[in-house]
Parts: sequence; structure tokens; C-alpha cells
Amino acid sequence: MIVTGQAKLAGVIGWPVSHSLSPALHGFWLEEHGVDGAYLPLAVRREDFSRAIDALRRMHFVGVNVTIPHKEAAFALADDLSKDALAAGAVNLLLLEENRLIGHNTDAEGLRCSLAEALGTEWLKHQTAVVLGAGGAARSALLACDRLGADAISIVTRRKQRGTALRDALQPKLGAPVTVFGWEEWPSAAENARLLINATSAGMKGRETLDLPLEHVAAGAAVCDLVYNPLPTELLRAASARGHRVVDGLGMLMHQAEPAFHAFYGIEPRVTPSLRARLETVLQNAR
Repeated sequence: MIVTGQAKLAGVIGWPVSHSLSPALHGFWLEEHGVDGAYLPLAVRREDFSRAIDALRRMHFVGVNVTIPHKEAAFALADDLSKDALAAGAVNLLLLEENRLIGHNTDAEGLRCSLAEALGTEWLKHQTAVVLGAGGAARSALLACDRLGADAISIVTRRKQRGTALRDALQPKLGAPVTVFGWEEWPSAAENARLLINATSAGMKGRETLDLPLEHVAAGAAVCDLVYNPLPTELLRAASARGHRVVDGLGMLMHQAEPAFHAFYGIEPRVTPSLRARLETVLQNAR
């Protein structure tokens, strides 16, 4: 990594932000391409977000990735929003132009790329996908499944009213019909699934485990967990033991970062086994 007075500055903004793998991810690419630039973790409280963005723009940062709890605030603050940001209702990439803030969301496309890479582009065509959860990650999962050709998508959530609100908000943007199931209706939702995606935080390090019986999932189905810490999650361990193909959350993380790095530094990076190995090492060392 090269840093001079002409360095392009970017970072990831969140609260907390110490757990983020983004500095290691972008740092790998900065080293790989010998970029005169830096990518910094920026710990900013919720109430300080707008002032922090103004300060970063005054310091000539080119942009930031946005993580919890600021994605909706970034959406509200942006002067212009991409199509995916509008669909997601959240911004995870904020470009800081001199007089304008440009909001993007790369999560759905990142997940689509990850699933296509792991399973193939035809895996979901004319098939059913099941998404666990009804939050921001679930929005991205629905969009990704639709782009991969699913002809039906089911949401399974503990709060059915929230799932219905998500369906109503996204259905006009999707080609596939969306059905909402309560958690107790899991067996009915799972029986025809070609792909199961955990889009909840359950199973994440420090959170409760995902208590979900997999015997209702067809033998030929794949299981994806958007959680990547720990790696693999208990869900993916259980799915592997049953013979399911599994996709972990690192793929989405890496692919959603590609357009951000290009926007920050003007270079198109590649997701490679070497990058994955670096991130896996960082996760292992953090335990």
C-alpha cells in the first residue's frame, strides 16, 4: 500500500465498526494493485452520522461504505440514489462528491454474484427460494433470488406483519410472487425450496443460534447463510452433514465490495481464492 499527499481516502462507517472485515478486504486490493490510497474503519455514533459525512467530504474522502446502524440514514442523506438503493431502501455505498452525495446499494448484486459463482446461474431458474428474515438483508436476498430467475420466493419470519410489509414494498419490483410464512409454518415453506437463505443475524458470533430443523428441506436444495462470523455457521455445518450444497456469507461480502473499490480507486478488482484466504485468516485470528 502506498500513501502520499495525493492518496485517495475511503473507509467504512458504522457503530461499532471494529468487527468489520472491509478494511482487510480493501487493504488486500490496495496492496495487490499498489494503489496510492487508504481505507479506514470509522466508528461513528448514530447521532453523529450526518456531521461525520460532512467532515469526511470536507477532508476530501472519495466515499465510504456504510454499515449498521447507518444504512437508512445514508439513504435519507443522499442527493441521488441508484436503482438498487431505491429498491433496498438503504445505502451501503456513499460517494462524496463536492456538492452531492450519491447513494448506492451493492448487497443484492453481491449476493447474486456469490450464488451464481457457487451454484451456477441456472440453479434457481423456475425454482422456489426461501428467505429467513424480513430485515435489510432479506430485501437484498429477495432481489438477488429474483435476478437468478426464481419463479417463487417465500419469506419466513417470526413477525409475520413485518414480512407482509416487506413483501408489499418489494413485490412491484419483482417478477416472482412472494409468499409470507410465520416461523411455525416453516415445514410448509421449506418443502419445495431449491435454495434456503438465512438473512437473519441468528447464528452470528455472540447472537442466539438459528433453531431450525432441516429435515423439511429437500435433499437436492442448497443452503446459504449470509452470516460469515463464525465460518462456517452452525446452520451450514448441519446442512453439510445432510449433504446439502452450502454457500457462506464471505462470497456476498467480497462481491459487494467490488463496485465500491472501483468507485473509490478507479480499479476493477477481482474476487480470488487468495482474497478469501486472507479474510479467513483474519476471522480465525479474531477468535
